[in-house]
Amino acid sequence: MSDGVRCMWMRGGTSKGGYFLEEDLPENRSEFLLRVMGSPDTRQIDGMGGADPLTSKVAVVKKSTREGVDVDYLFLQVAVDQPVVTDAQNCGNILAGVGPFAIERGLVAPASNDADMAFVTIYMENTGQAAIARVPLHDGLPVYTGNTSIDGVPGTSVAIPLEFKDTAGSTCGALLPTGSEVDVVEGINVTMIDNGMPVVVLNAADMNIEGNETCAALEANNALRTKLESIRLKCGPMMNLGDVQDQTVPKMTMVSAPLNGGTITTRTFIPHRCHSSIGVLGAVSVATACLLPESPAYKHAALSNGKSQSLAIEHPSGATGIEATLDDNGSIDSAAIVRTARKLFDGYVFT
Repeated sequence: MSDGVRCMWMRGGTSKGGYFLEEDLPENRSEFLLRVMGSPDTRQIDGMGGADPLTSKVAVVKKSTREGVDVDYLFLQVAVDQPVVTDAQNCGNILAGVGPFAIERGLVAPASNDADMAFVTIYMENTGQAAIARVPLHDGLPVYTGNTSIDGVPGTSVAIPLEFKDTAGSTCGALLPTGSEVDVVEGINVTMIDNGMPVVVLNAADMNIEGNETCAALEANNALRTKLESIRLKCGPMMNLGDVQDQTVPKMTMVSAPLNGGTITTRTFIPHRCHSSIGVLGAVSVATACLLPESPAYKHAALSNGKSQSLAIEHPSGATGIEATLDDNGSIDSAAIVRTARKLFDGYVFT
């Protein structure tokens, strides 16, 4: 690796990580990425990682051979303090940078230099689903500056809308892998749901918290963390995920009434640290749980009527907006979310 490996570092949504072409990665991919990030080390001082799961992420991208698809995207989570690289989950935040990256690397060519928008269809290898990213252009290249802000990211950037379809059961095989809107695990009512991200939804009060605490306060609550992990380990097999002790799914989301005019308030462990916001696909799963009458989320959710729903999922950094279209059964048929992305550097990374 004396010559380095080509890499683009990008912020995607509220996450940050390295974007690689699949062809540029060495055969010992996991070992290489651990070295790139500086894992395992809580500071990741000898690598590019930012000592947080949200800044220790990787996108592997290639031109797709699938009909109607532009690029294939594999998300890899590089653990911070463990020698683990996993593809067990998707990441909708890092997804926000895939369209611009694909255009920058020439995998997607806009119709002409006069085009002001590229519609990039992305196959998400982790879950076998597709998303469409709308990437603004100028002179055939992605635009990164704009006036759109998202909670959890300072400043503004250009909007990159992401539309998701057919995400139900993408990891667990069914929207409700147990077949029930609510199950009781260790005496706690939970909704086990997968609408793009496996999530266990719990009532915050049942976990002896208010649901509006800071991430630091929740991470310092050892009784809470122990109880959450015990429930998570039992939910894993019930969600068709098997033994999840060494997996980053399911996420554990505690819900309470909205505080700032949104739909619901959340605090999410991912799974052992409290998320400073909420993942894109995790927000879609929680939004779906809000529509299930037996779910712990439903009684807290401030919902409107009609087949088009605007749901604001509140989290420690603000709120994530979901524009959902419902089918005749009241389930989410499609969901779109506005993210932003920014190219941070393009060059070579060394190990």
